[in-house]
Amino acid sequence: MPWITTIAPEDATGKLADAYAWQAQRLGRPTEFTQLGSLAPEIVHARLTLYRSTERLQSGLSSFQKVLLAYVTSSANETPHCVSQIRLKLVELGTSEDTIEALDSARFEGLDPADAALAGYARRLTRDPGSVSVADIDGLRAVGFDDLAILDANNQVAHLNYVNRIANGLGLRHEVTADFEAFAAIPA
Repeated sequence: MPWITTIAPEDATGKLADAYAWQAQRLGRPTEFTQLGSLAPEIVHARLTLYRSTERLQSGLSSFQKVLLAYVTSSANETPHCVSQIRLKLVELGTSEDTIEALDSARFEGLDPADAALAGYARRLTRDPGSVSVADIDGLRAVGFDDLAILDANNQVAHLNYVNRIANGLGLRHEVTADFEAFAAIPA
């Protein structure tokens, strides 16, 4: 249970009801995270817009790489709600348990070099953002990422850091159930 008041979908009106309905088009209901911002409908709408934009940006990143960035970020932030949801995405994409365990323990050397570079960048940007330098960006370029893919990676990590701080800071700490349709949470 979150530590603040939220507005249930059946009690939502106006812009909040519209935002809930937008996410419900694919998922059938708004997520608990979406409801966590319900006292400020403008923020709910902005969050959903940002979520859709970051997830749908067409860059050189694969679906797996976007989920990898989200998982490493949420794991580094120790955000059980987000980690459990993103884990479902990894499993749906066919990621092995060994790979997921390596990500959990921040062991990236078993990954493809490009994926390892992304994972390392996500962890550094999450854990020690002041230490990120042009060398980190050059490292991403060295494994084949262009500037649009790097921008996409940066936005994925930044967005998940924002989400993780909301979830952890307002008490959304439980894991999602195994039947949660994680990819359907992205607004249409």
